[in-house]
Amino acid sequence: MLLAFVLTGCVTTDATMLSGKTYPALNPEDVTIYLSENDIDGDYEKIALINAKGSASYTSESQMYAAVRKKAAEMGANGILHAELDEPSSGAKVAAAFLGGDTTRRGEMIAIFVHK
Repeated sequence: MLLAFVLTGCVTTDATMLSGKTYPALNPEDVTIYLSENDIDGDYEKIALINAKGSASYTSESQMYAAVRKKAAEMGANGILHAELDEPSSGAKVAAAFLGGDTTRRGEMIAIFVHK
Protein backbone atom coordinates (compact mmCIF):
# COMPACT_ATOMS: atom_id res chain seq x y z
CA MET A 1 0.00 0.00 0.00
CA LEU A 2 2.84 2.36 0.82
CA LEU A 3 4.50 1.55 -2.52
CA ALA A 4 1.27 2.40 -4.36
CA PHE A 5 1.12 5.74 -2.53
CA VAL A 6 4.74 6.53 -3.36
CA LEU A 7 4.21 5.71 -7.04
CA THR A 8 0.98 7.68 -7.44
CA GLY A 9 1.65 10.44 -4.89
CA CYS A 10 -1.31 12.67 -4.25
CA VAL A 11 -3.14 11.83 -7.47
CA THR A 12 -6.87 11.17 -7.29
CA THR A 13 -8.73 9.31 -10.00
CA ASP A 14 -12.34 8.66 -10.85
CA ALA A 15 -13.93 6.71 -13.67
CA THR A 16 -17.08 6.97 -15.70
CA MET A 17 -18.03 3.59 -17.13
CA LEU A 18 -18.64 3.50 -20.89
CA SER A 19 -19.35 -0.21 -21.17
CA GLY A 20 -21.53 -2.62 -19.22
CA LYS A 21 -18.96 -5.39 -19.59
CA THR A 22 -16.71 -6.32 -16.70
CA TYR A 23 -13.28 -7.88 -16.75
CA PRO A 24 -11.14 -9.33 -13.97
CA ALA A 25 -8.66 -6.95 -12.38
CA LEU A 26 -5.13 -6.90 -13.76
CA ASN A 27 -1.71 -5.88 -12.57
CA PRO A 28 -1.05 -2.19 -13.41
CA GLU A 29 2.19 -3.20 -15.15
CA ASP A 30 0.05 -5.13 -17.65
CA VAL A 31 -1.72 -1.95 -18.79
CA THR A 32 -0.23 -0.46 -21.97
CA ILE A 33 -0.44 3.26 -22.65
CA TYR A 34 -1.28 4.07 -26.28
CA LEU A 35 -0.68 7.59 -27.57
CA SER A 36 -3.08 7.23 -30.50
CA GLU A 37 -5.62 4.80 -31.90
CA ASN A 38 -3.15 3.99 -34.69
CA ASP A 39 -0.81 2.44 -32.09
CA ILE A 40 -3.40 -0.16 -31.03
CA ASP A 41 -2.84 -3.48 -32.77
CA GLY A 42 -6.23 -5.16 -32.99
CA ASP A 43 -9.82 -4.58 -32.05
CA TYR A 44 -10.60 -2.87 -28.77
CA GLU A 45 -13.52 -1.59 -26.77
CA LYS A 46 -13.74 1.48 -24.58
CA ILE A 47 -14.43 0.59 -20.96
CA ALA A 48 -14.26 3.85 -19.04
CA LEU A 49 -13.25 7.48 -19.08
CA ILE A 50 -10.67 8.06 -16.34
CA ASN A 51 -10.03 11.52 -14.91
CA ALA A 52 -7.00 12.18 -12.74
CA LYS A 53 -5.84 15.24 -10.88
CA GLY A 54 -3.05 16.12 -8.53
CA SER A 55 -1.05 18.99 -7.18
CA ALA A 56 1.48 20.21 -9.73
CA SER A 57 3.88 20.84 -6.83
CA TYR A 58 3.71 17.33 -5.39
CA THR A 59 3.04 15.08 -8.37
CA SER A 60 4.79 14.32 -11.65
CA GLU A 61 3.51 13.20 -15.02
CA SER A 62 4.78 9.69 -14.31
CA GLN A 63 2.77 9.61 -11.07
CA MET A 64 -0.32 10.69 -13.04
CA TYR A 65 0.18 7.86 -15.53
CA ALA A 66 0.84 5.36 -12.72
CA ALA A 67 -2.43 6.35 -11.00
CA VAL A 68 -4.40 6.04 -14.25
CA ARG A 69 -2.82 2.63 -15.01
CA LYS A 70 -3.76 1.47 -11.49
CA LYS A 71 -7.38 2.62 -11.92
CA ALA A 72 -7.62 1.00 -15.37
CA ALA A 73 -6.18 -2.27 -14.05
CA GLU A 74 -8.78 -2.35 -11.27
CA MET A 75 -11.46 -2.34 -14.00
CA GLY A 76 -9.72 -5.04 -16.05
CA ALA A 77 -8.59 -2.69 -18.81
CA ASN A 78 -5.38 -3.83 -20.49
CA GLY A 79 -4.79 -0.50 -22.19
CA ILE A 80 -5.15 3.23 -21.87
CA LEU A 81 -5.78 5.49 -24.82
CA HIS A 82 -4.14 8.83 -24.06
CA ALA A 83 -6.62 11.65 -24.40
CA GLU A 84 -5.29 14.70 -22.58
CA LEU A 85 -2.84 15.76 -19.87
CA ASP A 86 -3.01 19.42 -18.88
CA GLU A 87 -0.05 21.00 -17.19
CA PRO A 88 -0.42 24.35 -15.42
CA SER A 89 1.29 27.18 -17.28
CA SER A 90 4.50 28.71 -15.96
CA GLY A 91 2.59 31.89 -15.19
CA ALA A 92 0.03 29.97 -13.13
CA LYS A 93 2.82 28.26 -11.18
CA VAL A 94 4.56 31.57 -10.49
CA ALA A 95 1.29 33.22 -9.43
CA ALA A 96 0.46 30.30 -7.14
CA ALA A 97 3.90 30.43 -5.55
CA PHE A 98 3.67 34.21 -5.09
CA LEU A 99 0.15 34.09 -3.66
CA GLY A 100 0.77 30.98 -1.57
CA GLY A 101 -1.56 28.67 -3.51
CA ASP A 102 -1.09 25.61 -5.67
CA THR A 103 -1.85 24.57 -9.21
CA THR A 104 -3.48 21.38 -10.42
CA ARG A 105 -2.26 18.92 -13.03
CA ARG A 106 -5.20 17.17 -14.77
CA GLY A 107 -5.41 14.18 -17.05
CA GLU A 108 -8.12 12.45 -19.02
CA MET A 109 -7.60 8.96 -20.44
CA ILE A 110 -9.79 6.23 -21.88
CA ALA A 111 -9.48 2.76 -20.34
CA ILE A 112 -9.73 0.15 -23.10
CA PHE A 113 -9.70 -3.61 -23.47
CA VAL A 114 -7.64 -4.74 -26.46
CA HIS A 115 -8.68 -8.11 -27.87
CA LYS A 116 -5.56 -10.03 -28.81
